[in-house]
Amino acid sequence: MKAILVNKDRSLRWDDVPNPVVGAEDCLVKIEYAALNRADLMQREGDYPPPTGCPDWMGLEISGTIVEIADGAKAKSDRKIGDKVCALLGGGGYAEYVNVKYDMLMPVPENCTMAEAAAIPEAFATAYLNLFMEGKIKEGDTLLMNAGASGLASVVIPMAKAFGVRVITTVLTEKIANSIGHLNADRVVVTSKEDIAEVLKEELENGRPIDVAIDCLGGEMMGKCIHYLKHGARWIMIAALAGQKTEIDLKNIYVRNVRIIGSTLRSRTPEMKAQILKKLVDNVWPKISSGEVKPTIYKILPIREAEAAHNILYQGQNVGKVVLRVE
Repeated sequence: MKAILVNKDRSLRWDDVPNPVVGAEDCLVKIEYAALNRADLMQREGDYPPPTGCPDWMGLEISGTIVEIADGAKAKSDRKIGDKVCALLGGGGYAEYVNVKYDMLMPVPENCTMAEAAAIPEAFATAYLNLFMEGKIKEGDTLLMNAGASGLASVVIPMAKAFGVRVITTVLTEKIANSIGHLNADRVVVTSKEDIAEVLKEELENGRPIDVAIDCLGGEMMGKCIHYLKHGARWIMIAALAGQKTEIDLKNIYVRNVRIIGSTLRSRTPEMKAQILKKLVDNVWPKISSGEVKPTIYKILPIREAEAAHNILYQGQNVGKVVLRVE
């Protein structure tokens, strides 16, 4: 089969690789679409190696059709040949085929295209993990979701709204703010015009402080913002794109009983990931099928144009997910 490989100069090529070896509890999936994540860019640059046992090529989430099922998968699941599925992977999604353990597969939700389904597993699992399992967010709470134009925010914001959460998000410009209007955040802070720390201070003084923050930026502003949270709030760090260092008033942390939580999906055990996916299907699939929550697709490109697709993420052009069509 073929897959996208990384050349020595970090360019990409569509080339021959060995066919997957289907394990005892695996299903072989013919891939139709693969969605991009920033982790793919990190892996391409040599900074984010795939877990042991995963293919060397990139790709964390796919949609496709089951074409082979191992006996162990048949015994432990109701998967069938011909099922349309989406899957969370440790790697290997930029290819024609992939073998997936049965409990990493999810049915494609009703009223969802295959391209949309490919954009679900990684982003939706990350959103669910950090909103409900780490953040313990509940109806009536207020969420700060930084980087409102990111692929993750395009999932986190509508998912939080569907469960009755008030959402504040940040963007750099008015133009970007207009482009995410369909996400229906309650307050969009344009950081070129407003100081987000002052906004959070105002929210605290007005009796509507932040209960949970999901932060992929970090940097100096994180330390300034964390002073203005609700007592017992959770600040969840998932990346540090704006800088890995900040200054925090530690007294403020323990007086307010604030928790700083580091969280990545990829580092979770397979068992934990399977648990997250089951909760997604049970709790979020009905909201996808009803249209309350929907993946936002920015652009679909042929898999041979993976390099152009990556450039969209490198340049920050996308609002929502970029998806590769496997031909």
